Amino acid sequence: MDGLTDTSRKSKRQKPHRTGGIFSNAEEIKVGRTGGTWAAKYGSKVAQWDIAPDDEYFKELFRVSKRQIIWGGNYFNLGASRCYLVWRKSNIPAEGFSLAPVELAWTSLNENAAYFECGSNGAEDGTRIHPTQKPIALYTWILHRFAKPGDKILDTHLGSGSSRIAAHEMGYDFVGCEKDAEYFLLQEKRFKNWIAQQSLFEMDGGQPALF
Repeated sequence: MDGLTDTSRKSKRQKPHRTGGIFSNAEEIKVGRTGGTWAAKYGSKVAQWDIAPDDEYFKELFRVSKRQIIWGGNYFNLGASRCYLVWRKSNIPAEGFSLAPVELAWTSLNENAAYFECGSNGAEDGTRIHPTQKPIALYTWILHRFAKPGDKILDTHLGSGSSRIAAHEMGYDFVGCEKDAEYFLLQEKRFKNWIAQQSLFEMDGGQPALF
């Protein structure tokens, strides 16, 4: 599960409510895993990232943020949403394949549903470090379309750090949280390598400085 939220204007409500009775009782969120048959196939290899957050997590998320975009939100009882985001994975067939060809993000946005298409195989910088790693291009599209100047971006499931790179490139203040120490260190390395590569291009007016 990935979450991308705007914390620039905190809501004053302590108990968030949305259409559909979100958080009406603690028993609503019963999903133990979020990766379907694919996650179950890999068992303990995905145990850490595939555990569904409990209702207290979502209550706190809604308390500290103004707007929310939650990947995998279709697994949770978050109520109705006008603006689901659909990521179509261009490298995965629509039928007859073990991985889903699309991923859905629940949002609190009062806008039309939106659709983005790009591949999921590999990463723009050639660094794949997380089972559910999403492309930098996907987060760039989200920020370009939905973020506003002055927004502060919070990702509570940082994972591979793609959201961090996108926010950095677009000039947004960013806070990321990752409870798995190994993934945190890997995304730190990835982020530093990304910055170093961008510096090489800037040194030579947009052309590789070493070639």
